[in-house]
Amino acid sequence: MSKRPRSRRPQRGRVEEPYRVNERIRVPKVRVVGENVKVDIYDTDTARRMAQEQGLDLVEISPKADPPVCKIIDYSKFKYEQKKKQKEIKAKAQKTVVKEIRFGPNTDDHDFDFKLKHAMNFLKEGAKVKAYVHFAGRTIVFKERGEILLLKFAQALEELGKVEQLPKLEGKRMTVILAPKQGGKK
Repeated sequence: MSKRPRSRRPQRGRVEEPYRVNERIRVPKVRVVGENVKVDIYDTDTARRMAQEQGLDLVEISPKADPPVCKIIDYSKFKYEQKKKQKEIKAKAQKTVVKEIRFGPNTDDHDFDFKLKHAMNFLKEGAKVKAYVHFAGRTIVFKERGEILLLKFAQALEELGKVEQLPKLEGKRMTVILAPKQGGKK
């Protein structure tokens, strides 16, 4: 029986640390910052010793600087703060909502007005509006009607939203996209 060579698979679960800490810092000199520390350039061993005396870690926060900048802090607390900042940034990032409104090429005035009111509310709430005319079967011969309908729709909403994409035919749909104007959300 011959033994098959074991394949080398990468280890799972190990996350690469984004910052170099303590012994992982392999440059001869570093600029040290932090609380209770005189900001200056030290050789790495001295900086490491200073961190150990305070019961803290030496963390390289700016490796591209000349010399690299290191901070004397509690590394686990530092990582926690970084994660917290990332979460806040993610929460503040505005999520764009796109609401769709469907028309037929032969939509009458009452339906048009009804859908127009919905679009106005969507734009006031800060959502984008994607209005489209769906051409079913042979109604594709009424392309001009669909385009006129969408342009009339965009014109009626010009005070609340700006046209991001003019009417464009894709397959059996002609689409127009409107984004809320900056002063729209209340």
